Amino acid sequence: MPRPCPARAEAGRAPFRLGFLPVNGKTASVTSRKPEEKLPRDSRLRLVRAPHAKDARPLATARRAVSDRRSRASRPPEGTPAAAELARQARAVLADAVRVARWADAERARGSAPRPAPTGTLSGAAAELAAATLRLTPAQVRAGWDRARLAGLVELHGGTARPGWRLRAWDRDDAAVLRGWVALFDAWSIVHPAPAAIAPAAVAEVVEAVPQVLSLLQLSAGPVLVPALLDLLGQRVAELRDERCEVPYGTDADGGGDHPASLAFLSLLLDWVLAGLAAVGALTLGEGSATLTPLGSWAVWVKLEQICVAAQSPAGNIEQSAEDMLRGCARLTPGPARAEYRAWLAARPVGSAVTELLDAARGEDALVRGLAFEALRVVGAPAEPEVRAATDEIFLRPYALLWLAEHEGTDPEDVTAVLTREESTWLWVDTAAAVADHGEVDLMVRHLDSAVQGTVPALLDEVRAVGHPRTVQVLVALAAAHPDPALAKAVRRAAFQVHTGGV
Repeated sequence: MPRPCPARAEAGRAPFRLGFLPVNGKTASVTSRKPEEKLPRDSRLRLVRAPHAKDARPLATARRAVSDRRSRASRPPEGTPAAAELARQARAVLADAVRVARWADAERARGSAPRPAPTGTLSGAAAELAAATLRLTPAQVRAGWDRARLAGLVELHGGTARPGWRLRAWDRDDAAVLRGWVALFDAWSIVHPAPAAIAPAAVAEVVEAVPQVLSLLQLSAGPVLVPALLDLLGQRVAELRDERCEVPYGTDADGGGDHPASLAFLSLLLDWVLAGLAAVGALTLGEGSATLTPLGSWAVWVKLEQICVAAQSPAGNIEQSAEDMLRGCARLTPGPARAEYRAWLAARPVGSAVTELLDAARGEDALVRGLAFEALRVVGAPAEPEVRAATDEIFLRPYALLWLAEHEGTDPEDVTAVLTREESTWLWVDTAAAVADHGEVDLMVRHLDSAVQGTVPALLDEVRAVGHPRTVQVLVALAAAHPDPALAKAVRRAAFQVHTGGV
């Protein structure tokens, strides 16, 4: 069967894993015709807040500076339920995991947070305690714990379990629920381990072939007989072995006749695959057949969309340096950009990729800096030591602190609280520099909305004091962009004062 998308060859064999309001209106007399007079402190030049909550990440503004275009997402297969219904089904699959995660959070609040083993598994005593509290069996608790970790409901930091941000958003954010379930779907082979007697190489080979099996199930939009799935799995495994110049299943070392055990062995592996996918709610098993659930069909569509976007990356970003890759991703919307980051990371050792991303972040382009930390969010825990070390560098510190706060489970709406006022002002100037370099006039005006200061005089005072090397250029760009003549004049004066070293 032909593959649905040539992403494997294009994306460096990245694994398909199942594993900124303008200040308008009238203002008080805030400037004098005498240029030496200061801007009054009781000025009504205030920063008008947008009615929506601010985005905790500065990249939301910087990315719009590059392009306001939004790609038209293709529609999921006909008959796919609405997101709210998919999220309801995902909540049902992860119900025990959520109960265990909330139990762990309650224990942490009482000062007795469970301390899992180095492997992340729950200790026997903790499992017994949770089982008694939740009226589950210890085996159900352990299974729920493992799923909670895989779905991002629980995170481990320094040997202590903490609630993930998805747990906080679980009852109100359908998108967070679906992302959590997709993380579980990616890890189906961990949720349902292969039999110990099967060689790891054979398991890895079959896992690599599973996307084709899932594609057939999705395209069929109904039950598929197990023999047809077995035939497809055998063909794909043979292709993989042929690509590596290895002997395919069903042939002896001399290229002779069939091995009777090979088909049975492959059948055993297919049974494991189907049971694993059923265990995470991706399919249901019938009498000699398998059918994707609505969640499973939707997830396969999502994965194929991500792979095809990565395969069609502009200018071959996957093979570029970190800085060139980030620049190539600047015009992508966040979802496709994350797919590109994943493909780029998959082709490199994690350590060297993190180092290269941080080196790109140290450059002069603030947009690249913000994008680098977006890519580091995709890396996750392996990037933590180097990101923590980056908090000592003035250009990287605000970005690194936000990254660490999110990584440690802080709600995205609250992460800016980890920054001091000076750090927030530095970040505002750095983001404004990205807008000035890459954006349109109205975006610079709208960027005022993200400043922590309540008035323009306070903002200008603190921007002058923070000492960012791009302060003059940012203020000049803001003065040139703003439609309010009084405000623009005040900003130009501030830019001149910074340039001349005046007060």
